[in-house]
Amino acid sequence: MLLKQETELNECPVDHTTFSKRKTGRTEPTGPPLEQTPDGVWHIYDYDLARQVLRDKDTRQAGFSVDLANQMPGLKQNPVLFQDGPEHQYQRKQIARFFTPSTTRDSYQALMEDFSDQIIAELTRKGEVDLSELTMKLAVKVAAEVVGLTNSLLPGMAGRLNRFLRFDPGQAEKFSWRPGQIASLLQTNTTMLSFFLLDVKPAIRSRKKEAREDVVSHLISQGYTDTEILVECITYGAAGMITTREFIQMATWHFLENPELKQIYLNGAIGQRHPLLEEILRLEPVVGNLFRRATADIELPLNGHSVTIAQDEVVELHIQDINTDQSVVGDDPLAICPGRPLEKRAQPPVMGFGFGHHRCPGAYIAIQETDIFLLRLLAVDTLHLVSEPVVNYVDLIKGYEISNFRVSVK
Repeated sequence: MLLKQETELNECPVDHTTFSKRKTGRTEPTGPPLEQTPDGVWHIYDYDLARQVLRDKDTRQAGFSVDLANQMPGLKQNPVLFQDGPEHQYQRKQIARFFTPSTTRDSYQALMEDFSDQIIAELTRKGEVDLSELTMKLAVKVAAEVVGLTNSLLPGMAGRLNRFLRFDPGQAEKFSWRPGQIASLLQTNTTMLSFFLLDVKPAIRSRKKEAREDVVSHLISQGYTDTEILVECITYGAAGMITTREFIQMATWHFLENPELKQIYLNGAIGQRHPLLEEILRLEPVVGNLFRRATADIELPLNGHSVTIAQDEVVELHIQDINTDQSVVGDDPLAICPGRPLEKRAQPPVMGFGFGHHRCPGAYIAIQETDIFLLRLLAVDTLHLVSEPVVNYVDLIKGYEISNFRVSVK
């Protein structure tokens, strides 16, 4: 490990300037702490301001196409992602038991380990693979167990969900009768219907006969309709499958390009490995932007003055910039630093898992799943990149998608 020759109190002893830099989005933090653009949207790039907005009781979810979802027929109960206030707090408490470290250890860890071994065996057998496909298999397997999507009539649930998540919500909001748009919406509706009939409905039928300790069983016990359960499953699919798959790939990319960082990870105990993974997530948040709508006037401090975000105005929080706020993360915010000291009681991923009322409930599962898989993958001495992966942008989650991640053990 490279150490700095001289260190000051509270300064990180690792010379992290030699380690990986950000691979997605901007390479330098930009923007003032707070600004309003001509379209009326407020933009936040500052940790303290973001923290205040995300904890404020006078805001509600405005991202992930919430307005479009609220227009869906047959929804009497909003998905937990789109709930706010007492309703949201109640549901979060009800589902929290599915995501605790003890539940992860007792119910999912053996599955993670066994399936990771199968994936590594597949890699070894084939010699060269697209890591995007293998990590999707893992993420789907684990998330399906947590949610309860374990009774699919046909294989290919990952593909069905992935196709749906490629839908651009703006097409529905700006619909026209052009053939291209009509075809796109028909394809999206067909994909959603196949996901419901082949994956969701069989799970519902099975759990109505015999409940299990999973999310679908819980929703049935709460009186959710089939449509409401479908929307929840899509929500958990995006959160638990797609985002985890992307993060596993991103972490692998950073480790493969920097052997020293990889050795720090492989040689560390779990108490060092998990924060290092969270440090990578800080730098490369899969969900790059969060949105909130003010339900009452909100006062924010700015340069000794007070700025008012008026009721019904939208706030866009730029997580990439917030996670590199030097008042929180210190020097070299765009480098990976094992053991980075953080200020203001921030946690290692900063806001990589969100913050406040809507912080990701599956954060521990995602890190544990990534850790179990990477310990096995990176232990393969001959593992190397065949070519640099391709990074694309996914509008629905306002984040990145990695493709063509070819790795080889030959």
